[in-house]
Amino acid sequence: MERKIRVSDLLKMKAGVKVEVKGWVRTKRGNKEIAFIAVNDGSCVASIQIVVDKTAIPEDVLAKVTTGACIRVEGELVESVGSGQAVEVRASAIEVLGTCDPVRYPLQKKDTSMEYLRTVAHMRPRTNTFGAVLRLRSQMAYAIHEYFHSRGFVYLNTPLITASDAEGAGQMFQVTTLDLGNVPRDKKGGPDYSKDFFGRQTSLTVSGQLEGELGATALGAIYTFGPTFRAENSNTPRHLAEFWMIEPEMAFYDITDNMDLAEDFIKSLVRYALEHCMEDIQFLNDRYDDGLVERLRGVVDTEFVRLPYGEGIKILEEAVAAGRKFEYPVAWGVDLQSEHERFLVEEHFRKPVILTDYPKDIKAFYMKQNDDGKTVRAMDVLFPKIGEIIGGSEREADLDKLEKRIDELHMSRRGLEWYLDTRRFGSCPHSGFGLGFERLLLFVTGMANIRDVIPFPRTPKNAEF
Repeated sequence: MERKIRVSDLLKMKAGVKVEVKGWVRTKRGNKEIAFIAVNDGSCVASIQIVVDKTAIPEDVLAKVTTGACIRVEGELVESVGSGQAVEVRASAIEVLGTCDPVRYPLQKKDTSMEYLRTVAHMRPRTNTFGAVLRLRSQMAYAIHEYFHSRGFVYLNTPLITASDAEGAGQMFQVTTLDLGNVPRDKKGGPDYSKDFFGRQTSLTVSGQLEGELGATALGAIYTFGPTFRAENSNTPRHLAEFWMIEPEMAFYDITDNMDLAEDFIKSLVRYALEHCMEDIQFLNDRYDDGLVERLRGVVDTEFVRLPYGEGIKILEEAVAAGRKFEYPVAWGVDLQSEHERFLVEEHFRKPVILTDYPKDIKAFYMKQNDDGKTVRAMDVLFPKIGEIIGGSEREADLDKLEKRIDELHMSRRGLEWYLDTRRFGSCPHSGFGLGFERLLLFVTGMANIRDVIPFPRTPKNAEF
């Protein structure tokens, strides 16, 4: 007997062998003589049909085979007489491994809303939709590691607990072991962090970039891939408080090299998804977004537009003059909103856009300044339906310019001396970018809300499961 064969493999096998199937019941139907049970084990979207002669299986066992129950089936793989699959299993024995109360089971309805499923996020992986999404998430993680490994990048683990704010935005989750009911105070009346676990104020990281630059200026090319955190009170379909980031940093890369890598990287990931995950992508295309496959293929086959920020602003201003309405105003110096980015990508160019040379006043302190004194060598990769999916820049390699910029922004240099050492001791041209993993998954899956591409979403007022 073929044991421990996953459903995805069983559906590709030829009939005529004894098999064992383990999984969860999706549906059960039939008549007085025969029962048809659909069993899914999470290996693919499709379930395998179990055909049961009711005279061969005890009635009390069949009574426990309800939607959601976990069962083990022994039987013969035979050719299917029905449509939809080539083979099915004719059961000779059924064991109920775990019963499921059909009244209390939270996944009974076929067309359950995404909002409802977020309230039972611990159970939603059992649905076809979230099975497909989570398999794609796993495949994309593998593809990311494979991409960088094949190109000689070093996988660097950067700290999750840090004393530095890489973005300078201050939206960080504090980490402390101080007794919040009796916080020790310093001479100024503030919390005495010298009594805390690390002896100083620490938070969860918003980015591994600064530490990644340390790795790049020693190892040449590195990448990080791990969770990051933002204490930003944003209840939108594009924001999470806990999300995953991929952040490569490369010595001796200028902004053009950086853009080349970002474009090749994301095309490679989409190509991998189309080549290895088509069944799940097709299911999501057919169920939720009938333009998904076409959009993915369009990215792989298209050369991205490279557009200076100033030219992008002119295009938007011309659109406004022609009657196009935006919720947020457009002018040189503003940070573009998602509606502006999507207009450029979806309506004007109809292809992905890499926007470059942003005003320095709306970008982070570490970005290399252009000779005009007003802009920096930043780049944002803008995608259809998403807006910004990658953000990066050439980093400022000049110590004097970097220190001056830190002072202009009134940032504390005390916690950045270690970072400035990379410019003091053998500074080199280098670049990097960050790709939000969940934003990539939004694009690859066609899902509309970022909370539906991560197993357990963390958002304001929500830390369930």
